[in-house]
Amino acid sequence: MDEDLLPIGQFARLGRLSVKQLRHYAELGLLVPAYVDEHTGYRYYRPQQARDALSIGLLRSLDVPLAVIAEVLSGSSGVLEGVHERLEAELARRRSTLAALERVMAEGLPSAPVTVVTEPARRVAVVTATAADPSDIGRATSAATAEVLAAANVAVPELIGLFPLDFGEPVTVTLALVTEEPVAGAELDVLPGGRFARATHVGPYDQVGLTAHALLSWCAERLCPVRGPIREVYVSDPATTPPDRLITHLMIPLEER
Repeated sequence: MDEDLLPIGQFARLGRLSVKQLRHYAELGLLVPAYVDEHTGYRYYRPQQARDALSIGLLRSLDVPLAVIAEVLSGSSGVLEGVHERLEAELARRRSTLAALERVMAEGLPSAPVTVVTEPARRVAVVTATAADPSDIGRATSAATAEVLAAANVAVPELIGLFPLDFGEPVTVTLALVTEEPVAGAELDVLPGGRFARATHVGPYDQVGLTAHALLSWCAERLCPVRGPIREVYVSDPATTPPDRLITHLMIPLEER
């Protein structure tokens, strides 16, 4: 055995990892011992492996997954960009959650005036997008909106978002443009009319869930049978309206008792 090899305990201190971590990383093939005694099973490492051990500890502290760390150690370039994007998205979600929590703290649990309205059927062009999970709905909605607006020739678009009552994974998001004309890449359809419970949300789109909570609570308290999807009717133009002044009508179809 090479005299320069270090026993696992000494190497663990050098690389600032625990013996348990070293055993786990060896099983994954991420940091394999330089030598394993076939009789005792003792593991030994070269001092040069300490750089990899320290790099693993650093990257794990930055929330980099082990699979990505393996690619980094193998010399692959650009693999950390995906981690950066994921953390940026998580940070945006956390900021949105914090803003909603601050609103609840300031105003109490959400409540909103609810009215029952009768809506006519509407001819629409629809596109769909898939959100990986509920936190990805904002991105999917924006993508569907951009797609339908890029293909439509409408001066003042009337857009309606359609969302399921129950969020699974993934989540199908539908964006409908009220129009009588065909739209490239979109499917012509008819949004059914009928009776709807409606509440108006004023504020950023990422806080629409607060008003949806109030609307669903109103329906539950009155034992109103509801069916999906929930409609979001976008009244304001986000390109010219500050986020805190955006107006969105939330509508839930009501079943006849």
